[in-house]
Amino acid sequence: MNDKTEWIDEVNRDSRYGLKGKIIIKVNSSYQEIIILETNSYGKALMLDGCWMTSDKEEKYYHECLVHPALSSLEIINNVLIIGGGDGGTAREVLRYNNVVNVDLVEIDEEVIKLSKKYLNHIGKDAWEDKRLKIHICDGFRWVNNINDNYYDVVLIDISDPNELSKKLFEKDFYKECKRIMKRKGILGTQSESPESFKENHLDILTSLKGLFNNTKTMYSFVPFYPSGIWSWTFASDNKKDFLETKNQETNLIEKNCDIWNLNYQSGALKMMPNKIHKILKEKIKNEK
Repeated sequence: MNDKTEWIDEVNRDSRYGLKGKIIIKVNSSYQEIIILETNSYGKALMLDGCWMTSDKEEKYYHECLVHPALSSLEIINNVLIIGGGDGGTAREVLRYNNVVNVDLVEIDEEVIKLSKKYLNHIGKDAWEDKRLKIHICDGFRWVNNINDNYYDVVLIDISDPNELSKKLFEKDFYKECKRIMKRKGILGTQSESPESFKENHLDILTSLKGLFNNTKTMYSFVPFYPSGIWSWTFASDNKKDFLETKNQETNLIEKNCDIWNLNYQSGALKMMPNKIHKILKEKIKNEK
């Protein structure tokens, strides 16, 4: 560990979000720069290519909100796909459901998984040893293209902000392929960026999903660690309009053991779309017809 304490910033246009701490490790993988920082406020924190990804003390704001709205809504969950998620947090939350049979975690950068296991093991915890979890070091787009139709009950997209590495995973063609490999009543869940710091990306995601699926719902909540603090997760399905109704018998027990998510929290977060986003989204969808 570097004993020097310094500020590490994520720069987003004309704003920046910084954490002060000591760099534990800084490496360049085949795909990106990876930094793990030891901080007083958030514990160990992970940065990829200049963007904060997760940290010990606040990661549940993100992971619980990505996973539980979808999984609590299904009675039968045979196969779950996680695109990205190399820190292990999404897999950990998925594997809390005993009726999940198989989880495929597809991460392009093996170095993220190796470093997360070593330095951020508090996040992945026992998920890494769960026999239901299968790790595939592979490009997410290629993986989805090679899967048979109607295979997954849940597809969760847990990837970094749009950049050269990840931008194709935010495109409509990718979402279309995700829909193809989902079962008829399956649910797609994706982090859908900030309506403030990444407004255009956020609107593009929502517009694409609304154009492909019969029903979509977007949750807004807080991730204190991220620029502007407000974040979103969008869920999509061709099932009935109320596809996020609770159906899983394990939900009550899981809810009691969550730090952030519960059904009341979810209910409120699904009603938090800023009116400016609603108006712009309505206009974008109208123009695409």
